[in-house]
Amino acid sequence: MESEPLLTGSINYGSHPDDNDHLEKGSPKTRRLSYSVAAEYCCVGGGDVDLYLQQAVVFIEDAIQYRSINHRVDTNSLRLYRWYYSRLWQWGLGLTIAVVLMLAFIERPSSFSYTSDPRFRPPPWEPPCGLTEGIEIVCLIIFAIDLTTKSYLIGWDEFRKCKWLIVYILAVSASVIDWTLTLSMYCDQNLRVRRLIRPFFLLQNSSLMKKTLKCIKRTLPEIASVILLLALHLCLFTMIGMLLFAKGENPKHNGEWETYFRDLPTSLSSLLVLLTTANNPDVMIPAYSLNRGYSIFFILFSGFGTYFLMNLLTAIIYNQFRGYLLMSVQASILRRRLGVRAAFEVMSCQGRGQDATHSEEHVERVRVDASLQVMARVQMKSYYRQAIIKRLQQLSDGFIQWEAFRGLFDELDKDRIKEHPPKPEYNSPLLQKLQLVFSHYYVMIVGNAVALANVMCICTILVLDSEKSMAERDDYYMEVINCFFILYYLMEMSLKILAFGWRGYLSYRNNIFDGLLTFCLLVLQITIFATYRLPFPKWNPASRGLMSLWEMVRLVNMLIVVRFLRIIPDIKLMALVASTLVDLVKNLRAFAGILVVVFYVFAVLGIWLFQGAITAPGKMSVMSNSSMENITINFTMECGSYEQLGYWPNNFDDFASSLVLLYNIMVVNNWQVFMDAYTRYTTEWSKVYFVSWWLTSSVMWVNLFVALILENFIYKWDRSVTCSVADVERTGYETTVQLMFREQIQEPTEEELVTQLHQHPHLHLS
Repeated sequence: MESEPLLTGSINYGSHPDDNDHLEKGSPKTRRLSYSVAAEYCCVGGGDVDLYLQQAVVFIEDAIQYRSINHRVDTNSLRLYRWYYSRLWQWGLGLTIAVVLMLAFIERPSSFSYTSDPRFRPPPWEPPCGLTEGIEIVCLIIFAIDLTTKSYLIGWDEFRKCKWLIVYILAVSASVIDWTLTLSMYCDQNLRVRRLIRPFFLLQNSSLMKKTLKCIKRTLPEIASVILLLALHLCLFTMIGMLLFAKGENPKHNGEWETYFRDLPTSLSSLLVLLTTANNPDVMIPAYSLNRGYSIFFILFSGFGTYFLMNLLTAIIYNQFRGYLLMSVQASILRRRLGVRAAFEVMSCQGRGQDATHSEEHVERVRVDASLQVMARVQMKSYYRQAIIKRLQQLSDGFIQWEAFRGLFDELDKDRIKEHPPKPEYNSPLLQKLQLVFSHYYVMIVGNAVALANVMCICTILVLDSEKSMAERDDYYMEVINCFFILYYLMEMSLKILAFGWRGYLSYRNNIFDGLLTFCLLVLQITIFATYRLPFPKWNPASRGLMSLWEMVRLVNMLIVVRFLRIIPDIKLMALVASTLVDLVKNLRAFAGILVVVFYVFAVLGIWLFQGAITAPGKMSVMSNSSMENITINFTMECGSYEQLGYWPNNFDDFASSLVLLYNIMVVNNWQVFMDAYTRYTTEWSKVYFVSWWLTSSVMWVNLFVALILENFIYKWDRSVTCSVADVERTGYETTVQLMFREQIQEPTEEELVTQLHQHPHLHLS
């Protein structure tokens, strides 16, 4: 199961290559796994042939998905195991986790209002008692089924070793108890502890999230050492600052003391914010106005802290996290090799059952036809299956040795080379010439130049019409230009389809993007003509239907601007950067998932601590059309404060606004304004919450994300140095975390695999 420990037993990845040679040349007893005749799941007999195949299928699927093989291997358990990891159940479980997390938007305090500004926010819609509770109990029942199934499949001995499953039981139990308390109080419970528990369900469902969390945990000591140095730096300069800017006899010279260095908490928070550059140069202006020499203090503080210690922290996080992630990936590779080895052993067990002599030859090789049967039943991507089957069919002697069998699954680590369909063949000389011209690379360059010209025309007209009112605008020229370019795009698309054929045209991702937008532009332009007729000078008809003419023209122009992104795949560096971003979105979801967990927990804590702390102004007058224009405020506001800047929508009054506020603090621009406001409206201790969030999000997580972007980009850059733009287009880069560290990974030795197989709790190898 994916929740199993990554490594069990003593694993040595530093083995010398000669050690493998020694094992291969040694006696068969050092490599051969002999099955006990009395073994429960590997007894030799013709009736167990289908069981061997089922076991091999499941072990290979475990290898493909980097799952542990330490689960039950009898017929019924294997059937249940495959159902558990089927797309239906896994998608259903993922949907359940999403639903239980989304309940925070609906529960009291509900986020169902058009604005989060307390001055204009109407009473939000509150769900009736039992609605969200009913949805939640269904989700908890599904989690209980998931927990029961997972626990049964790995067995009691493995269950006791798995801390994640033990915590899973506690999480479900605590959620049910808190749910019962909510119903017993008729849904009038403000402090719902299970809200903090919900993110755990997201964590425990992803093995990569667990690995990432483990890596972060192991990186914390190094991070803590730098943060301790930062704290020392902060405290030292705070003391110097309080001595340097102490209160003097002349009130005119006390501006720095009064605003930023009045007491220890104020001084600490002022310099902490300066460390993030959010209040620079405001914090130094009162002193700098008196004497320019005071700037040296602030420059030394920010120069050493911001540019040295903070960047050193990024380097340490990158180095340490990368090392621990490499160890985790190494363990994943061990799982893959172990699954392949287990499949080979159970298939060789089948071979012994079919051979009366039980010769050693059958122990070290498996039948090709049995391998083909297994590969036909394995759930995997079709192009990998076809590559493996093709290699199997090339074997002529009917058997495959272990080394060759292991080499089959090297196909899983290869790039998928996308072969475009052959071009259609035409008999007409005219069509042949058109095909030759419009399949040429220069046609793409001309198309990009035309798209650039279109964008420049739109930009020119927008600049000329920027100061004109709606009545003064003449959309005739804009429409004529749009019609001309859309007709060109339609002609270009049609001729490309003629040159490449439908399948060939759709085999290019940029053609799909280009064609889809061209079709949308054509539909919109036809709609404009059908609604407002053909354009003519001074063409500005009255609004009809759902959208005015100007709105429809703007929509067309926005699509044209978006269509200009077609140039990205044609420029190598841009294509590389774009593919890096796509891979980050697709394959580094675990890191984003942990960020979701952190946001969720801090948002819930923020609601508990600060809900309703900031109240709206006492007297105001809002226009009947809710335009928020005529507002009278009966209190004075300090310049640069929360109230003067109009930050009212940023609050902890509901879950959605809490998430937005936490994001604004993570960006660190003006984050001291929020900290100051909640300090004034609550207590000084509220700073602990905001500083904790800044350390967690901006210091730790943003640096981790930068490290991952660097690793991903460097990996892709190294691979693409010798590639052309066409190669980038043809190669389906599927960059996973495992592939990023492929060159640094050491293969586990034969002895390690055998040792791990002997420790299998259900296969009973002797």
